[in-house]
Amino acid sequence: MVIKEIIRHLEDFAPLQYQESYDNSGLLVGCGETTVSAVLVSLDVTEDVIQEAIKYGCNLIVAHHPLIFKPLKKITGDNLVERCIMLAIKNEIAIYASHTNMDAAKGGVNYKLAEKIGLFNLSVLSETNSTLNKLVCYVPVNYAEKVRMAMFEGGAGFIGNYDCCSFNTNGNGTYRAGEGSNPFIGEIGVPHTEPEIKVETVVPDHLLKKVVQAMIKAHPYEEVAYDVFPMKNKDTSVGIGVVGNLPHAIPFDGFIMQLKKLFDCKTIKTSVPIKTTVHRVALCGGSGANLIPNAIASGADVYITGEIGYHQYFNADNKIALIELGHYETEQLTKEIFYDLILKINPKFAVRFSEINTNPIKTY
Repeated sequence: MVIKEIIRHLEDFAPLQYQESYDNSGLLVGCGETTVSAVLVSLDVTEDVIQEAIKYGCNLIVAHHPLIFKPLKKITGDNLVERCIMLAIKNEIAIYASHTNMDAAKGGVNYKLAEKIGLFNLSVLSETNSTLNKLVCYVPVNYAEKVRMAMFEGGAGFIGNYDCCSFNTNGNGTYRAGEGSNPFIGEIGVPHTEPEIKVETVVPDHLLKKVVQAMIKAHPYEEVAYDVFPMKNKDTSVGIGVVGNLPHAIPFDGFIMQLKKLFDCKTIKTSVPIKTTVHRVALCGGSGANLIPNAIASGADVYITGEIGYHQYFNADNKIALIELGHYETEQLTKEIFYDLILKINPKFAVRFSEINTNPIKTY
């Protein structure tokens, strides 16, 4: 398996189109055509992480935080980023990052946090501008199910927590096969009417090409009639942060102790609790203080994130309790996401969790 095949599977889950404008996700070091020996998954890329990859024979590192954020004018080893790049290239190790696109993806960082805490009935705090398309095709009646399923398997038909969504209308298609054609049904030069089903479904923009190819491959006709309509509807499952409910309300102090245990936090910062119990929880891994207004609007009792500045605590405005777990603590679960995604490609593939704690912040 080559690097670009692994990247394709990762980006089917968390497309680069989801990343924020300031971000730099993607293949940062290395060649996509290189055969992968083994993969090391990590939150960050440091010299210690690269040395770990060398030790275990991993020639691809998949990390959450991009090693390269700003443009480089030189690579001389004067700082951490330059030294890491030089060390990786010297040892033929590729580096791939999936950052804010993994934050925004359904099932990504924030969904994983919510799963760990035990939240249900999840919705997105801040939707991205992920666009949807309506894909319409016309299929002979006996082949409609086959074509529908090919489209669904390609990624079409997802609406919220529902999949395999489509609308189907019976009708009659007409055509006349010309010279040089090879009609599946009908004769060359003779007008033909065929009972068909009009299949309509929704497709995210980043999966449109893949779904159309799957539809054409499954369709029996030599020339497939289909339409693509850009929609103004947003994909409500894609965005930064989530909000959901606990199975039952628990005391605020008990909830804090639960978080300390779940995320191995030595200390947790909070604002003044607004309620004595917690039932509705909003969260955003990493630096999510900018979503405090969204968390308040969601009706959450508490908002959990990785980093909150001193003055940002005042934005709670006695309307919500803020909980600051730490950037590393809220994003360490990305390693599990990468690990599971890569093993889905091949359960026997060599994938390792990095054993390096890259958290630069220490507490005493």
